[in-house]
Amino acid sequence: MVKQNKNDNAANRKSYVGEIYNNGEKINKKFVLDSINPIWKKLHEEGYIHIHDLDAYGLTYNCLTFDILNAFPYERFKDLETEEIILMTFDFIKELIAEVGNEQSGGMSFANFDIDFAKIFTSLNVNYLGNEKIFRAAIKSMIIWFNDIHTRMGQTSYYVTFNVSLGTDGFARFLTETLIDSFYNAGELIYKPNIVFKVHKGINRFESDPNYDLLLKSLNCTAKKMIPTYLLCDCEADRNIDPYKLSIMGCRTRVVDDIYGCEGAIGRSNIDNTTINLPRIALEVMKDNPNLTDEEKLSKFKSSWLEIAKAVKDQLIDRFNKTCDSDINLFPTNLQYKLMCEDIKVKGLKEQFKHGTLSIGYIGLTETIEILFGNKYWLDEKLRKYALDIVSFMRKYLDECKEETKLNFSLLATSGELISGRFCEIDSKLFDSKVIKKEYYTNSFHIDVDSKLPAYKKLQLEGPFHTYSNGGCISYVELGEAPLGNAIGLDELVEIAVESGVHYLGFNFPKDVCQECGAAGTFDICPNCGSRHITRIRRVSGYLEIQDFFTKGKMKESKNRKAN
Repeated sequence: MVKQNKNDNAANRKSYVGEIYNNGEKINKKFVLDSINPIWKKLHEEGYIHIHDLDAYGLTYNCLTFDILNAFPYERFKDLETEEIILMTFDFIKELIAEVGNEQSGGMSFANFDIDFAKIFTSLNVNYLGNEKIFRAAIKSMIIWFNDIHTRMGQTSYYVTFNVSLGTDGFARFLTETLIDSFYNAGELIYKPNIVFKVHKGINRFESDPNYDLLLKSLNCTAKKMIPTYLLCDCEADRNIDPYKLSIMGCRTRVVDDIYGCEGAIGRSNIDNTTINLPRIALEVMKDNPNLTDEEKLSKFKSSWLEIAKAVKDQLIDRFNKTCDSDINLFPTNLQYKLMCEDIKVKGLKEQFKHGTLSIGYIGLTETIEILFGNKYWLDEKLRKYALDIVSFMRKYLDECKEETKLNFSLLATSGELISGRFCEIDSKLFDSKVIKKEYYTNSFHIDVDSKLPAYKKLQLEGPFHTYSNGGCISYVELGEAPLGNAIGLDELVEIAVESGVHYLGFNFPKDVCQECGAAGTFDICPNCGSRHITRIRRVSGYLEIQDFFTKGKMKESKNRKAN
């Protein structure tokens, strides 16, 4: 039976190399904090902000969607037999992920895995017809590898996303179908990698679309395993963007607009991100100004946020500049396979990274509104408008930063695996508020996890926040149990989400697996064999993990979740 691993990341597992890395990481984080502007250091240490991946500060970027077709190494497969080409291509994918995973701090993705690899295999004179069995074996093996491997930094898994579903030719459809089927059949304890199904009218959204059958297959897989998740290409924020250029990286990262003309995610990154603790600002407003009117509270909150955000803007630019000045030899895999939209060997790092995003994140909007106005925003229409006004205000400032600095600033609806508990713990030592007593802050703009709102209503209320959160966001529907066999019901929720403005959608439910016999369901004692040795798989912050490894704050949140 696994025991809780006290660390900052639910994906971590203990190892000798990991312990060595962690010791070095702590030293480097202290070095970074001691070397940056004392104002930024103070804001971070006192819990006003969280500078993510401090150990990577000035050394590398956050995440990347691969431009896999740019310099694919076709010569590696010259003169090989068909079976060898298939097996070695999927080995190459694993190798690529392992190598790039140690060149950056965040997630990696393929924007169109099905379409791109159909092209690659066709160029290698490999047809899926007659080779279905070897393809299925290779894809299943790859999935299990991603699920089980924890070698990144000697301790953690690779945050990989396969975006699929827009390919309508036979080969691309086969790859999407096989990826989903293989994940579905791989076993109850297989919960990685992330698979994102892109929903788009004319391709798969409606019954008359050529890939609608793949959407139903995907939803049936989700009903069993919570994956795939869904990128809704027809939502308000994305409907005018080429869906083939859209991609989810990490647990929610969105990279689309580019003032330098490279629209979409392919070959582009989020460079750095820092999150602001919204409840802290609200707590200070109420402590110092308890008798303000609602409008005055809102105004005071905005001005306080803006003061912090201006400091964060400067900190992000500092990190961006240092990353641009880092040693190009820290990126050997990108140099070899040209996975970025610019050739960094020819153009240099700054010419590449200027296409990336710099994101200011936020967490705890629902707690913020409750602190300021005494009620939850999703229970009061006036307060919902206040919540939207705050997010709109933040987005407007980020747009101004973009215009002023000529860098791609964006607003990130932060997931907050570590900081949901870290911020709350720091604030509990300074303030006495009922919102702190639950020991975590709610992700981004999300409605409280114990709201018990109907699923459709939750999506309708959260949808408008997606339009403002252009750096990335997600909405979840929490179900009481696995909705097995109810693909049509999930499809109805997908449609409601699209119409509500939701950009990225996930379905959650408690998934318990018996360690003795493998039975899956929702239980404390296995109904099949009576064992109490249970593995609990939950979605922690955009990706699935085993609950025993959750951080303290996320453990509290997970146990507090109620079905929509």
